[in-house]
Amino acid sequence: MRNWKILTLALLLMVFLALAAFYHGLVLKRYQINTDKLKPDASIRIVLISDLHNHIYGEKQEPLISLIRKQKPDIIALAGDIADDQVPIMGTELFLAGIKGMAPIYYVTGNHEFWSHDIDNIKSIISKYGVSILENNYKPVRIGDSSIIIGGVDDPDIVLFDKADLDWEGGLHKAFSPLQDYPEFKVLLSHRPELIDIYLKTDFDLVLSGHSHGGQVRIPFFINGLYAPNQGWFPQYAGGMYTYDTLTHIVSRGISFNPRLPRIFNPPEVVVIDIKGK
Repeated sequence: MRNWKILTLALLLMVFLALAAFYHGLVLKRYQINTDKLKPDASIRIVLISDLHNHIYGEKQEPLISLIRKQKPDIIALAGDIADDQVPIMGTELFLAGIKGMAPIYYVTGNHEFWSHDIDNIKSIISKYGVSILENNYKPVRIGDSSIIIGGVDDPDIVLFDKADLDWEGGLHKAFSPLQDYPEFKVLLSHRPELIDIYLKTDFDLVLSGHSHGGQVRIPFFINGLYAPNQGWFPQYAGGMYTYDTLTHIVSRGISFNPRLPRIFNPPEVVVIDIKGK
């Protein structure tokens, strides 16, 4: 009898672990950043979405759209690979139609948008939903009594789009060097997390990235990610919040799901960031 109980418990544990490992429903990940660049008690909420890859969640993207709406965002940040090079853009359009008017929306490209070799059309489609496309530029954003600056850069694979001689890093520093004279809290959208050494040379307070897909496979408490593009095995920036002296870097694990390449202990995530004055 005792052996049967042990066996039953072991089987139940295995089933639970399997369900947890392959769960691919949307989850929320929350971060809070405190800054003296906002007035005391002021707060700005950013919802970060990356790596949709045109994936469709339910009827007209409603599960995803509803989850974002419930967070009551002040800003929605799209950190690249919202569209894809192999999947029809319908999923992206359904998503953008659903979040249109919910909050100011800012977008930067990822590598897959450039891999499509149809980047002008993709940007045109995205912009028609009222999305501000950031291309090595920045904009002031006023939320209530608070002002912040949102900047963004095209993905480095812009060199594939007839710009092989582009100095990507030099262009970034040139575009954002005037920010050293701005006292506001500054946010940069840039798809690639592995380029942190470049971001650390800028005057931004917060960088939002994606691209890593959470390292695809996680083992909680042991391995944060198994493999990520441009980082290889056991990536340092698979997903999460990374803090430095003057900069915070938040890397989304993304929200795409491909049944041919399942995410393990790594469900798609909607990231919520609260920037609070202190």
